[in-house]
Amino acid sequence: MLCRECREAATPPRPFADFGDASPTVALKIFGFAAYSGSGKTTLIENLVPLFVARGLRVSLIKHAHHAFDVDQPGKDSYRHRQAGATEVLVSSSARWVLLHELRKEAEAELPQLLERLSPCDLVLVEGFKQQPIPKIEIHRRAAPTPLLHPDDPNIVAIATDIDLETSLPRFGLDDYEGIARFILRHVGMR
Repeated sequence: MLCRECREAATPPRPFADFGDASPTVALKIFGFAAYSGSGKTTLIENLVPLFVARGLRVSLIKHAHHAFDVDQPGKDSYRHRQAGATEVLVSSSARWVLLHELRKEAEAELPQLLERLSPCDLVLVEGFKQQPIPKIEIHRRAAPTPLLHPDDPNIVAIATDIDLETSLPRFGLDDYEGIARFILRHVGMR
C-alpha cells in the first residue's frame, strides 16, 4: 500500500464540478461528502468546518434531505405566511436571515441552481447529492455496513473509514480531521 503522501500526489486535482450547460457562472471550490444515512457525514463536516474557518476561509454548506423537512415552527408568523400561500418568506434578525422557498408543484432544485443562491465564499461543502459530478470523500463506517460507493463513482477521490480497505484512493481514519481538511484544500487547489 502507498504512503498517504504518495497516494495524494498520485491523485490528479479536479477542484471544479462540471455541470455542463447548468454550470454556475462563477467557478466555486466545491467538495462533497458521500455516504449512506448514519455513516457520519454530518459529524465529519461539523469537525472540518472549524478547521477551515480557523484558516480564515468562508465556508458554505448545501445539504440534501431525502425527506420532507421544515425548519420553521407551526404558529410562527413565517409559518403562517407560507401556509397562506407565499412562495418565499425571508426572515431576518440581527443574528441571521433565512429564505424559505416553497416548491409547491415545482421540481426539486438541482445542485447548480442551489449553488447560484449562495453568497460568495471560499469553499462550498456538499452533504448528499451523491450522484452529482463533484469531487467527494466517501464515509464508510464499520457500525453501518452499507455497500461501498467508490467502485461505481469516479468522482469519489478519497475515503474516510474505520475498516481496512484495499483501494488506490487516499484513505483516512474517520477522526483524522486535520488530514482530511488538508486533503480537501489541496484537492480544490487552495493549499
